[in-house]
Amino acid sequence: MVWVPPGTLVAGTPPGQLPRVADAEMPGVPIALKGFFIDKYNHPAEPGAIPRTGLTQAEAREICREQGKRLCTELEWERACKGPDNLAYEYGITYDEAICATGGTEALAPNGVNAGCESGFGIRDLHGTAANWTSSAWGRGSGDGEVAVRGGNGKDGELVGRCAHGFGLAPHVEDPRVGVRCCAGEANAASVALDISRGHALAYRPFDPLLAGRLEALLPGEMREKTAGRPKADHFEITRLWMWRPIGNEELIIGGGCAHPPVHDACGVVIARLIGDNGTPLAFVSSDWWIPTVGTHEDARSLYIYGGDRAGAFRKAFTYEWGRIGEGKKQRKRGGGWSPSTY
Repeated sequence: MVWVPPGTLVAGTPPGQLPRVADAEMPGVPIALKGFFIDKYNHPAEPGAIPRTGLTQAEAREICREQGKRLCTELEWERACKGPDNLAYEYGITYDEAICATGGTEALAPNGVNAGCESGFGIRDLHGTAANWTSSAWGRGSGDGEVAVRGGNGKDGELVGRCAHGFGLAPHVEDPRVGVRCCAGEANAASVALDISRGHALAYRPFDPLLAGRLEALLPGEMREKTAGRPKADHFEITRLWMWRPIGNEELIIGGGCAHPPVHDACGVVIARLIGDNGTPLAFVSSDWWIPTVGTHEDARSLYIYGGDRAGAFRKAFTYEWGRIGEGKKQRKRGGGWSPSTY
């Protein structure tokens, strides 16, 4: 086992640090934790062994009890992963898929095979192989009765490979991705405390010229270049506002409008996060020649923008990707439905 000394965990992910799951992670809250021991490897805790998975939480707890140990709390697990410097990933602040072999496969790597996958406390394989049951209730406002699971692997390695990432799982489930890593010593009582605010996914916001001006200041340079040297009346002007809540605890402002360069208008929406006096632009999504309209999608994390170009009307989706915005391809309406555009 490895000793994790007493210290302060910066729990979760601070706003503005990406990626971030705002309705599942604390917003970078400092929490003092007592020291504890934790297994260096997944069970069976020896180099070269394939982690044992497919266990219920009760079976995982019994494995620890038989060794005079216990299940870790989820914040103890996060402290062990973030190390003394509270890093986003056990190896640093920037994602590197090769270090823990995250993102490519969910196959279970043998203990120790990813030599660099080690936290600042010397704990190995917290990602890139088996996830770990914890003793903590999930408690994120959904999944009543679920238990917090930490670590492991997944398709989106940059998201899943973070020390702050976790998910809820019913304690009786025998998941082939989930195994056990034990702790010892007096358990820390601290737990994830997260108030989750939700609202309508998309709401039209009454026009506010001051807010529109703040968003215009966040426009990308290429939109400014389209009207460089032209009268102010031709510059991009935001005339429509929406509030977008893609997930709990995340509110984004969308401002739509047009610039008027030569030949035809250049229109679209700027999407931003505004916190106090600070604004962070997330994306600009073009609606080409037509002033944009924004509409809902079946998933709150996606919206449609409706616009037009020389081939006529189109729509395209844009999606909230855990703090970033992804943009889909144009679709045209044909035969009563929407189809991918060839233009």
